[in-house]
Amino acid sequence: MAEARWIHSSFVSWNQLNELPPIGDLFGTSHSMQKVFRLIHSASHGDFPALIMGESGTGKELAAHAVHALGKRKHGPFVPVDCAALVPGLVESELFGHVKGAFTGADKSRIGLLQSAQGGTIFLDEIGEMPLSMQAKLLRALQEHEVRPVGSNQAVRIDVRVLAATNRSLWSEVQAGRFRQDLYFRLDVMQINIPPLRSRQIDIPVLAEMFRDRFSDLRPQATSFSKEAMDHLVAYEWPGNVRELENAVEHAMALGSGSVLELEDFPATVVGAGIGAERESTDCDPQRMIPLEVLERRAIFRALQHTGGDRQAAARFLGIGKTTLYRKLIQYENHRTNVEVTCAVP
Repeated sequence: MAEARWIHSSFVSWNQLNELPPIGDLFGTSHSMQKVFRLIHSASHGDFPALIMGESGTGKELAAHAVHALGKRKHGPFVPVDCAALVPGLVESELFGHVKGAFTGADKSRIGLLQSAQGGTIFLDEIGEMPLSMQAKLLRALQEHEVRPVGSNQAVRIDVRVLAATNRSLWSEVQAGRFRQDLYFRLDVMQINIPPLRSRQIDIPVLAEMFRDRFSDLRPQATSFSKEAMDHLVAYEWPGNVRELENAVEHAMALGSGSVLELEDFPATVVGAGIGAERESTDCDPQRMIPLEVLERRAIFRALQHTGGDRQAAARFLGIGKTTLYRKLIQYENHRTNVEVTCAVP
């Protein structure tokens, strides 16, 4: 893996970002991402477990890679484990290893994933999917710093750092009895929350440009996005987060033509929502229905773009109080709400 690099925690512009090497794809000038960068930097200085939270596609594994590559274990292995993909009945063997003859089909000894991360970091992705029966054994391994391969009477010492991730509230899983409280506290020494892309729209143009450069071999002549396309990308909700944005830009680069990426170059799942659905219609077409919250949010962010980020000027432009604008921005940063759906009208 290439050596991970750091974005300073102070606010930087896109031009400055070109001069400051990022941590892989983990870009962000938004306040929420700057907080993530500071936490990654703090976590990299220690050797304690950390729990990385975030929706699918937000970049949890990228954050884990960064913590590993910026820390003292960077020269050791980084071993990712998708806990949701572990085969039931073989989870213990996968994690702890087994000796020859331990079970039918075990024709040779094999070290487990924990031991294979010796001297480095093991990343337990979707840790909430681990069976309860295995959670107690994992906890013991982490506490005792040793594993016992299936079929062996001898324990093997391990020296690994543990990072874990989940796309849902692990504490809620504890309260529901689906995750051990003691293991939760063992893993949650530090928590890093990766925000969804929809809550940091200021970062979308940066990421879109980065993915365009990444896929430049598909369409070398493409050097920019049309205003309509970029406005749409910024306004779209991105349920698949950064992973979905990357896929959308790759699609546009592969299937479009010309030097400018147009809105119609992007996947139908993206084009069919947001700005593309606002075009004039003489009737209430269900395909063109837009949540009021989306229209409101879009108007606010367009006003901020128009005023160069001046919030007081944007509030005057929109005809609302500055306190109302600030409250709305905090709401967009922290959570989404379900709102009434209305038809798009001219």
